[in-house]
Amino acid sequence: MVWVTLSIGSNCNARENFSTCLDILLLQFRDLALSSVYESEGDGNPGRCYLNMAVGFDTDMPLPELVALLKKTEDKHGRARPPAPCDEVTLDIDLLTYGDQAGNYSGTEVPHADIVRKSYMLKPLSQIAGKRRHPVLKQTYAELFAARKEEFGNTQRLKPVAFEWHGRVLSTPR
Repeated sequence: MVWVTLSIGSNCNARENFSTCLDILLLQFRDLALSSVYESEGDGNPGRCYLNMAVGFDTDMPLPELVALLKKTEDKHGRARPPAPCDEVTLDIDLLTYGDQAGNYSGTEVPHADIVRKSYMLKPLSQIAGKRRHPVLKQTYAELFAARKEEFGNTQRLKPVAFEWHGRVLSTPR
């Protein structure tokens, strides 16, 4: 089994798309580690807010099969490829980590390069995998987030939003 982490984002029917995406993942992988849900501004698209979260789970699914499942899930949600900068993104699922693997595997880069550059990836990831180490940088995700927290707070603000899934409260506004 390998521990996998994902980043999920949406700016169109986000709550509904998150719920159905989580349902699909739960049916496939059973036990899911779920972060809080955050609102953030879209990259290069100020004023266009996204919801983002991280999900983690164990799997024995080979990497190419997992990537195909994630793309199929995005497609089921009407994901346009490639989206224009101002287009609505129904569902974006990024594979953040696949165990301790590091490198490019059939066009899939793990760990995802934006983990350390994007607060909407790193903060939720640090919630579900804070003690795990980045396979290249060798720091924990909690350490990586702590080192960038002030910078992120000034440039990439995240706001927790109320989100419930099957009666489970994932996050509440502060």
